[in-house]
Amino acid sequence: MKRNLMAFLKITLGSLRDLAPVVAVVLFFQFAVLQQPLPNAIELAAGLILVVLGLTFFIFGLELGLFPIGESMAYAFAQKGSLLWLFVFAFALGFGTTVAEPALIAVAKEAATIAADAQVIAASDSARDSYALGLRLTVAFAVGLAIMIGVLRILKGWPIHLMIIGGYILVVIMTALAPKEIIGIAYDSGGVTTSTITVPLVTALGVGLASAIKGRNPMIDGFGLIAFASLTPMIFVMAYGMLI
Repeated sequence: MKRNLMAFLKITLGSLRDLAPVVAVVLFFQFAVLQQPLPNAIELAAGLILVVLGLTFFIFGLELGLFPIGESMAYAFAQKGSLLWLFVFAFALGFGTTVAEPALIAVAKEAATIAADAQVIAASDSARDSYALGLRLTVAFAVGLAIMIGVLRILKGWPIHLMIIGGYILVVIMTALAPKEIIGIAYDSGGVTTSTITVPLVTALGVGLASAIKGRNPMIDGFGLIAFASLTPMIFVMAYGMLI
């Protein structure tokens, strides 16, 4: 209990340190450049306190629960020697965390609204919901497949830089072929997948798996899954746009 309390206080100080530059920039431009008092100073202070607490609880929760469970499950699957269940777990983890990603939900909803306004799809709630859901499922499937590829890379020891280079060559080729209306959405989809829910569990999976396999270095082989999770959605969303 005491150790957890000390860890919580340490994370709180770290949150304050991380947010300090942002606060300093805002205050500098507000007082030195704009030369105006802060509007709603009390509400801003209360909001800042909530941000610090939210960031602290989030990081503390990651260290207390998500990182250990991700690493332990990856380690258990590797020790069991069941490649099928390891790949199923990797895909399910990537798909499940991505389809529930708040940032992806927001982007998909906005993309559906813009598509309806541009008359790419019908201007109805059902058409917008279908478009947004299709986009979310496409991105989630892409991330699930990406995590499987990343796990296979760790198992085989393949060089990550060659795989990433090949992937981005494919992205460039598809960018030239895909409808221009979908390109920006595809690129943003690659960014929003690496957010609050996906990153901690996927990172823990990679580190835990690399730690369990003899001859693999967690620092060298355990990281890189997030790169695949950012890359594949761009390819799949552009393909989705070409089909739709």
